[in-house]
Amino acid sequence: MPPETWGEKFCRLDINMDVNGQRMDLEVQVGDEGDYEDRCLYYWARAFSSALPAKGRYRDLPRTIVASIVAFKLFDCEEYYSEYMPMEVTRHTLLTDKERIIVFELPKLPKEVTADNGMELWLSLFRAKTVEELDALERMGVPEVQEAIHAYRDITVTPEFREAERLRSKARHDEAQAVYTAEQRGRQEGESSKAVDIAKKMLRRNRPLTEIIEDTGLNTDKISAGVIPNTPAVSFSAFARCLFDVIVIIGCSYVFVGFLIIQRNNFIDPRVGHIREQR
Repeated sequence: MPPETWGEKFCRLDINMDVNGQRMDLEVQVGDEGDYEDRCLYYWARAFSSALPAKGRYRDLPRTIVASIVAFKLFDCEEYYSEYMPMEVTRHTLLTDKERIIVFELPKLPKEVTADNGMELWLSLFRAKTVEELDALERMGVPEVQEAIHAYRDITVTPEFREAERLRSKARHDEAQAVYTAEQRGRQEGESSKAVDIAKKMLRRNRPLTEIIEDTGLNTDKISAGVIPNTPAVSFSAFARCLFDVIVIIGCSYVFVGFLIIQRNNFIDPRVGHIREQR
């Protein structure tokens, strides 16, 4: 399943085929992006579950094999070939033969391979990084390997392949640049936050502004934006608002008191319905 844009995160099985009633998925992984063991399980589960048709029976699910060829060391062992099946942990009895996960670790291959060992010869074809290594494998005279090398050379000279490789290379460079930029921005923000904390402490000790600027490297604007709003100091505008509120409250109080005094000297006689002056 290819991505919509090059460089986008995606899950892709390189080869998906049915062989003698078995489902076979081959995954080739160059870089170690972590959690590959879990990814192997995901690949297998997706391939196994997708083989069940609508209204199909579970017993008809095929044996599913996921084989991964990785260009990095994955397990703590010397063998380049590892095969896993679900088994009971104490009796070592097999739960089912329908799950098999196979991993080939290319760095563990012998440096020198012979034409007699077909598996190592084919894996060396995946390990080859230079034209010289491909030529050496071709000179071994194994017809199937020679045919694979010729097919590879035919594909890599096509305009479609070169354009796809250009887009892949560009996507890798763009991703690396994005990671570098994010790391630099995070480092700068961390250093700025540390400088602001130092400036706050110096303000609490009533150190002069020139000394704070010299010790932290912050300018006046950054100190004002990052430090002053978090300090207990009261700004002039806040003081003016408080003073205005006090004046309003005092004025309202005088009006209310005056109203009470007038009401005390004048009362409404409910029997006549008008205001009568007290004698």
